[in-house]
Amino acid sequence: MPSAAMDPIHQFQVSKWLELKIGGLDLSFTNASGFMLMGVVFAIAFFSMATSKGLLVPSRLQSMAEIGYGFVADMVRSVAGEEGLKFFPFVFTLFFFIFFANMIGMVPYAFTTTSHIVVTGALAMLVIFVVLGYGLLKHGLKFFKLFAPSGAPFLIYLILVPIEVISFIARPLTLALRLFANMLAGHIMLKLFAGFAVALVSAGIAYVPVAILAFSMGVALNALEFLVAGLQAYVFAILTCVYLNDALHPSH
Repeated sequence: MPSAAMDPIHQFQVSKWLELKIGGLDLSFTNASGFMLMGVVFAIAFFSMATSKGLLVPSRLQSMAEIGYGFVADMVRSVAGEEGLKFFPFVFTLFFFIFFANMIGMVPYAFTTTSHIVVTGALAMLVIFVVLGYGLLKHGLKFFKLFAPSGAPFLIYLILVPIEVISFIARPLTLALRLFANMLAGHIMLKLFAGFAVALVSAGIAYVPVAILAFSMGVALNALEFLVAGLQAYVFAILTCVYLNDALHPSH
């Protein structure tokens, strides 16, 4: 069996589909770019098909789209309030981009874009830049009240402000690492159990019972990974709503 088939890290290797260099800048189209584009296309195609007919009695596809729409709208409203609905398109796009990227990654031999820190880090930085940009645009320097909650004694601020600043700086890091680590670890475990089962079967008939156990664990883990794929999209979106709420209401 080829070593790449047994290597649990091989599935995360970025490879060039179309090499393109302009000067010293490498603009090659990679498998990561391709699967991200695929996720965007699937999301657009899903909602386009769901809303194209405009039936009086919704089809199953339309009902699923409406449930997704209402789910994200309720999430934004419950965390950031009615004023937060101005960010609904942003949160909606983030949620379904991550959701479709995660689900595509569950297909055998597909590439999981959210298992790369550069992708999740870019999404996290986008969220923080939106929070900072809107907070400063709307509140000006009053936005920095976020780091100094009102009503505390002066001496407490000497401790509280550095903690709040560090907490804010850590937000994009934790937001990116949470999604990246969960998708990376889950896919590594899936590959390990699958490879272990195949290796045991190849080793001889005596190892078949253990191979069946390993395969069963892989199936159970696969079901769990589908749950994690959806849950991580939700966690990323709801934390985005929490951070956007800080931009809308910086003073505690």
